[in-house]
Order: sequence, then C-alpha cells, then structure tokens
Amino acid sequence: MDTWQRRTVRYMFVLSVIILGYAVVYDYGMRAFEGTNTSFLHSLQVVVETFTTTGFGSDAPWESWQMNLIVIVMDLTGVLLIFMALPVLVFPLLEETLATAAPTRIDGYEDHVVIAGYTPRGRALVRELTTRNIPYVVVEPDRERAADIYETGTTVIHGDPESIEVCRVGANLPDARALVVDVDDETNASIALTAKEVCDVPVITFVEDADLAEYQRLAGSDRVLSPRRLIGESLATKVTAGLSRDLGGAVEITEDFDVVELPVQSGSDIAGVTVAESGIRERTGANVIGAWFRGEFVSPPSPEAYIDEQTILLVAGNERQLERLKRLTLSEQRRLRRGRVVVAGYGMVGSTVEDALEEAGIPCVTLDMVDKEGVEVVGDVTETASLEAAGVEEASTVILALPDDTTTIFATLVVRELAPDIEIIARADSPESVRKLYRAGADYVLSLAIVSGRMLASTILDEEVITFDQQVDIVRTDPGPLAGRSLAEADIRARTGCTVVAVERNGSVVTDLDPDFTLLAGDDLIVAGTDDDIREFTQWVES
Repeated sequence: MDTWQRRTVRYMFVLSVIILGYAVVYDYGMRAFEGTNTSFLHSLQVVVETFTTTGFGSDAPWESWQMNLIVIVMDLTGVLLIFMALPVLVFPLLEETLATAAPTRIDGYEDHVVIAGYTPRGRALVRELTTRNIPYVVVEPDRERAADIYETGTTVIHGDPESIEVCRVGANLPDARALVVDVDDETNASIALTAKEVCDVPVITFVEDADLAEYQRLAGSDRVLSPRRLIGESLATKVTAGLSRDLGGAVEITEDFDVVELPVQSGSDIAGVTVAESGIRERTGANVIGAWFRGEFVSPPSPEAYIDEQTILLVAGNERQLERLKRLTLSEQRRLRRGRVVVAGYGMVGSTVEDALEEAGIPCVTLDMVDKEGVEVVGDVTETASLEAAGVEEASTVILALPDDTTTIFATLVVRELAPDIEIIARADSPESVRKLYRAGADYVLSLAIVSGRMLASTILDEEVITFDQQVDIVRTDPGPLAGRSLAEADIRARTGCTVVAVERNGSVVTDLDPDFTLLAGDDLIVAGTDDDIREFTQWVES
C-alpha cells in the first residue's frame, strides 16, 4: 500500500467517525430541542447532505437556537473536511494520474543487462552500454523514483527486484546476459538468491563491507566487486609512492615497458616550467603520453603547457627511465617531511587506507564525525578545530575518504587554507566531482564510479582493462576496422583523444611507434585515455 492509499484509508476512517458522531448529536438534538422523533438513519442522511452541501431535506428551518448552532457547526466542519480532502486526496490523485508512470515490464529484450540499483555506478554502466548499443533495463522498486528515471530517457521498469515474477517476466531475466546488483549488502544477497531461482544468469554484485563478500557468493553471486577496498589501497599507494624514490603503482605492459601516473610535487625539479623546458625526454628517456592539468586530461600536452604542483604526468618507458623521471617529480622537502598522514573518513575506504599505511610503516591518525572503534579524533573535517586536533598542520598528507562529494570539496578548501603545502589526496563518488576537487586544491583524485565502471566493463563486456585504479584508463583491444591503416591515417588521437601506447604483435611488443606504423589484423593495441575517450574509441572501432 503506497502513501496515497494509506492517507485515503485514514481520511475515510476519520470522516466516518465524524459523520456518525454528528448523526448521534443531530438525532439527540431533534428529540431534545425540536420535539421531533426522527430515525437515526434520517439523522445520518441529514449529516451527509450537510457535509456534501446538497441540502438539509425537510428538517429546515429549525426553531431552537441549539439546533441552529449544531447545523452551523456541521456546515463549517463539512467545508473544512472538503478543503482537507483537496491536498490529502484529490491533488495527489490528480498528480499520480497525470504523471508519467514507468512500465512494469519490457518486451522483446534479449542479451540485455539487468541493473538492480540505480547508483552512480549504475549510471556509469548505462552510459557504457548505451555507447555500445547493448540493451539494458533498470529495475526500481520505488514508483516515484522509477518515474523520474523513466523521464530521463533511461530504460526502467517499476518493480521489486527481489520478486521472482518481476525478474522472470518484468525484466525478462532468463534471456539477459547478466544481472548487476548494487543496492546494499543484505538486499544484494536477497536479489542474487531470487535471480538464481529464476535462471542461471551471471550475477554481479557490489559489496560495501568486503568481509561480507563470501555471503554474496553463497547467495549465488558469480562475481563480487569491492571497489571501495581497491580505492582505499590505491589512495594509500599514492602516499607511499610520494615518499619513496621507488616506482610504485606502475602498470606493466611488457616485462620492460611500463605506464605510470606521476604527480608533480611542489618544489620538484620540473615544477614551475613548461613541458618543453622540463626536458623530460632528453633527461630520462621516458615518453610523456599525456598529462592532467587541474582535472583536465590532455594528450599529448603542448610543449608550452605549464607544469605545476597540480600536474599529473602519464608517462611510458622502462623501469630505469621512469625511476629517473620520478626523481624529477619529487620534492626533497616533502620527502624529508615524513609527518603522519591524516585519514578523514573512517568507512570502508578510510579503514583500508589505514591498514595499508600501517603495513607500510607510515604513521597515521584517523578523523571521523562518529565515535567508533578505530577513530582517534572525533570531529568535523570541514572545521578548523577538528583538523588542528588531528595535527593537519604537522602532517605530510591528508587523505579525504569521505562518502559525500560536497563535503569532500569543502573539506579540500578548508585543508588547503589551513596547510597550503600539504598533499591532499581525495576520493570522489561522482566523476563530475573530480574537476571540482582539483580546482579546490586536491593533488590527486580517484573516482569510485570510474573504478566501478571499469570493473563492470571488464566483467560484462569482456573488455581487457589493464588497470582499474588509475585516473587514466588503459585497455587492450584489437584494431578492428583500423587494420591495414597507419597510425597517421587512423588519426586515433584526434578522433577520440586516446593514445596508442604500444602494439603487441606475434608475441612481441612494439613501443617505438612512428606515424607510418601500420596496424595489422591480429594486433593487440594498448590504448590509454580517459574513460570517456576510451568509450568513444570503442564505439568508433565497433561501429
């Protein structure tokens, strides 16, 4: 029973009690004050006529002032109940009647993806599926939210994904290629059980608490994804890599060819100069594939592009070349400033960060608004007093592992104002928040939705994603219709923004790619770019 139905039942019950009460009073009044014996049914009829403004029948007029007063009060009560019925019953009914309702089933869908839980991860998957022309359907149990989703042009049905009937008939799960479940840990397990009772479709679930992953598998999930733990480990890696000259977080393409993101620290050798002035190629031998400039990815960067402390270089080369380049990106002052790390937000991401830092021997202090086990400082990260209590001014790094992007953005502004030289590493839920965080002063940002989307693409779409936890997506793919064309003719970078990092051919990898290099059928292309660029590249080669 929905809200409107519950309101209607309550209103009708109260109305019935009031009408019966007035009928008793009217029947008594007619006997006591008018000297007229009427039946109770007649009294009830007069009250109903009064409330509905259809008249008073043969009883009017009344001689006694008492009966006139009773009728006046009944008139006012009837009018009041009518006005109450408008916002409580009539308006919601009209709104529900006129509103666009989401359907309760889909017809003719095959080899589609069923999505239970329309989170930012679900929206990222929908964009990916739409780009590849793969059918999908979102199952939403809330009627109003389903209608809102439907009005955005998203394929959605209104129904409970825990219902066997909704899965079998509404979403046509037996003919689907996969079911993606992203509600909460308990509901995910219930939906997985329902799905396996309907058919043997592959079920992919997300888990908030990684310790509960085994229960998801027992419920029938074929693949359990824990992006929050991966995010936490990756954020911790950025700290350890920033304090060491060793190459950390590199993506191995071949035995002697890696791709890595290198944040440029304030006070380093190449901070404060242009790409051309840095002489990276001449000094290290590494190739700059692209660069993030305050949240905007450019590939390749212009020689006149200015490198500062918020630049992140995407570079390729062998281990020795990349280690030489990394030394140029490190600040000796920051490396020697081995203060503790402040971890703000102690959920799954924050606790994973703490575990990884402790394992690396890096001291840290945890800050959270909720007093719970593992939290050392209880307070609001957006308040200066809480940050000072956590020792931000003496810390080397702040990791913002907060679940709300708006709070994370504001906290970045506060931390940057309080400690201008500190390193700020942030987690974002929505991809749209990444650029805002860079503008607010973050040094490195990793989006949960992006990491989750890559996991799903790798699982559902058979896309070989080489790395999940980098800002840039790196995938391995075949050339498709580009076979037989040179890199200059294909013009991949201009068309899609992606860069071909290497080509694997007959068991060997070619990394020195000139414009005349011709792609052949059977080649494996190693392509790097933002998630949007990779999506555009995939759509282009598959069209």
